[in-house]
Amino acid sequence: MTDIVGYDLDGDIGIITLDNPPVNALGHELRAGIVAALDTALADKGAEAIVIRAAGRTFPAGADIREFGRPPQDPWLPEVCNRIEAATKPVVAALHGTALGGGFELALAAHFRIAAADAVVGLPEVKLGLLPGAGGTQRAPRLCGGRHALDLMLSARPVPARKALEIGLLDEVAEDDLYHAALALARKAANGGLPPRPTRERRRGFADPVAYEQAVREWREKLANSPLPAPGRIVDCVEAALLLPFEAGLEFERAAFEELMNSPQSAALRHVFLAERRAAKQPELKQAEPRPINRVGVIGSGLMGSGIAVTMLDAGLPVTLIERDQESLQAGISRIETIYARAAARGRLDEQEAGLRLARLSGAPDPGALGDADLVIEAVPEDMEMKKAVLAAAGRATRPGTILATNTSYLDVNALQVSVPRPENLIGLHFFSPAHVMKLLEIVVARQTAPDVVATAFALARRIGKVPVRAGVGDGFIGNRVLTAWRQAADEMLEEGATPCQIDAAMREFGFRLGPYQVLDLAGLDISWARRKRLASTRDPEERYVEIGDMMCELGWFGQKAGKGYYLYDSGDRRGRENPDMLALLDELRAARGISPRHFPADEIRNRCLAAMANQGARLVEEEIARCPGDVDVVMVHGFGFPRWRGGPMQAADAWGLLQVRKQLQEMAEGNPKFWTPAPLLNELIKNGMKFASLNG
Repeated sequence: MTDIVGYDLDGDIGIITLDNPPVNALGHELRAGIVAALDTALADKGAEAIVIRAAGRTFPAGADIREFGRPPQDPWLPEVCNRIEAATKPVVAALHGTALGGGFELALAAHFRIAAADAVVGLPEVKLGLLPGAGGTQRAPRLCGGRHALDLMLSARPVPARKALEIGLLDEVAEDDLYHAALALARKAANGGLPPRPTRERRRGFADPVAYEQAVREWREKLANSPLPAPGRIVDCVEAALLLPFEAGLEFERAAFEELMNSPQSAALRHVFLAERRAAKQPELKQAEPRPINRVGVIGSGLMGSGIAVTMLDAGLPVTLIERDQESLQAGISRIETIYARAAARGRLDEQEAGLRLARLSGAPDPGALGDADLVIEAVPEDMEMKKAVLAAAGRATRPGTILATNTSYLDVNALQVSVPRPENLIGLHFFSPAHVMKLLEIVVARQTAPDVVATAFALARRIGKVPVRAGVGDGFIGNRVLTAWRQAADEMLEEGATPCQIDAAMREFGFRLGPYQVLDLAGLDISWARRKRLASTRDPEERYVEIGDMMCELGWFGQKAGKGYYLYDSGDRRGRENPDMLALLDELRAARGISPRHFPADEIRNRCLAAMANQGARLVEEEIARCPGDVDVVMVHGFGFPRWRGGPMQAADAWGLLQVRKQLQEMAEGNPKFWTPAPLLNELIKNGMKFASLNG
C-alpha cells in the first residue's frame, strides 16, 4: 500500500485505512491508494468482506482543495466510487467525524454505511457553486428519496448520524466502538445475512414517485430567481435519478458538474473558500504560541460592546463588563439579556442554555475588576482621547501578560499603543456590527504588537467562530477604506444625476442585499459624518468632495433612527421610501455647482462602483495594509455584504478584465484625478499579463 492508505486483515475482514491528515482530503494519492487497497482486498482469499475506515479525526471531509481548477488525474473520484460499488465482496464504510462532499460520496458507493453516534454527513458542494460530481446526486436519492436528497444538497447543512439513519442514508449508528461495530456488520454481510447491495440497485427512495416529483417542483419554484446555476442543476440531476437509468444519470451529472466547474459563479465561490483559508495563515502563527485566554473583559456596553460580550459568552468564555456607572452597566446587561431572550424565542437556543451563558457574565463600574482578565477589549465611542484614557486605565488594572484590544474602526492603533504601559500587548480587534452575528474580524497589527499577541488573536477568532483577516494600520484599515471608495463613487453619481433608489437598486441587482444608501441609513449617517469631521483638516482641497451627506446631517437627518435620511421611514418601517426632501436638496447642490443632471444606466453604476473598490483594494495591497487581494475580498464578502458568488471586488475585477477596469478609471480621472487615477499596481499587473489573483499565492 502507500503511506496514506493501509491494508490489513482482521480475522476474515479486510481493513482499508485512510490516513491523510488533517482531514483525509481525497487528493490523487489517496484516491490511487484506495483503488490499490481495494484490489488487494478483493484478491485476498482470507477477506470475506471489506471495511473502509479512516484514521485521525475524520472520515474524508471532501476534496483536496489544492486540486481545484486542475484537470482531474486518474483515478478520479467517480471512478473510485464505481470501483467500490462494483466490488464482489461486501464493502462497509465506517464513518466518523465529518464525512462531507466527496467523502460521503465515497460512503454512498459502499454497500453498507455505519457511523459513529457523533458523526455528521453531508453534500455541501453547492457552497462552491458545484454539485456532488461522483454519483452523489444519483445515489443519495435512491436511499433517502427526492425531498431529503434535495434538502441535503441545497441546504449544504451537515446531517447528524441519527437523522441520516432515520432517512435511510445510513444502515447503522454505532453507540460505542465504531471499529468493532463495523467489523460485526461486515461479518454479518459476509455470512449471507446482508448480501452486497450496490446503491445503484436500491429503490427505497423511489417508493413514492409522486412525492418525489412534488419535491422537485417545489424546489424549482423556490429557485426561480436564483442568480446561481448550481442549485437548479442539482434539482435537474436529482430528477434525472428518478427518470433515467443509473449510467445515464451519472453521465447527466458529470455534464452538469463540468458546466458548473467552468462557471464564473463557481470560480468566485472557490476563490473565496481558498482566500478564507489563506487569510487564516499568518507568519506569527509559526513563530509564537498563543497565550491562554480564559476570561475576557469588555469595556463599553453599547450595541458593539454588548455584541462582543455575547460573542465571548457564546464561546464559553466568562466576561466582565465594565461601564462608567451603575446605570449604564445595568443597561448593558439588559441589552445582553434581550439578545439571549430573542434567540431563545426564535428557537436558536433553549432557555436553559441562555441562562448558562448569562451566568458567565459579570459587571462592574470600575476597571479594577479586570485584574484576572487575559484579554480586555475596549468598545467605547470612536474618539481618540477617550480610547487612550480607557486603554491606559485597563493597562494599569491588568496583569503584565494581559492583552489589550481596541475595537476602533478607523483610528491609528500605533498612536493608541503610546497610551498603554505595555504597547507590545495592544492589538486591534475590529468587530463588525452586530458583533455576535457578523463573521468578520479584522485583526489590526500595530508597529509594536508582539507576535504571540497576533497568534492569540487568530486563535481566538477560530474559537469564537469568526473569519479573521490581518490588516495593517491605516485609516479605515481594509474594509472601511474600500467602503469609503465605494461611497465616493456613488456620491459622485448622486451629484451628477442619479438617485439613491437607482444606485441601491443597481447594486442589489449586482447581488448586494442592501445598496450603499440603505446601509448608511441603517447604520446612522452621523457615524460617517463624525469621521469626515475628524479628517476635515487633512482633506486634499484638490480632491472632489460631495457635501450631500454633511448637509443631511446638519438637518438632523441621521437615517432610520431619525425617521429620515436618504429615505423616509414611517413608524415601524425599516424598508423606507424615497425622500423627496433629500432629492430637492440634491437639486440645490447640483444647481450651486452648475451640474446638469443626467440619467445613469444600471451597468454604469455598477462599473463605477466596482472600479473604485478594486482600485482602492490595489492601493491597500501596495501599502501593505492588506497582505494580498484575496484578503480584501474576504473582508468585503464577510463584512460588507459583497455577493459571495461574485468573489469580492478584486475577483470581480479579474472577471471583468483589468484592462476594462483601468479604462473605466481613466475615463473618470479627469474629474477627480487623485481618487480615480489607476493604482500603480494595476498598471504593473496589466503590463505583465497578470491578474489580482496572481498575487494571492
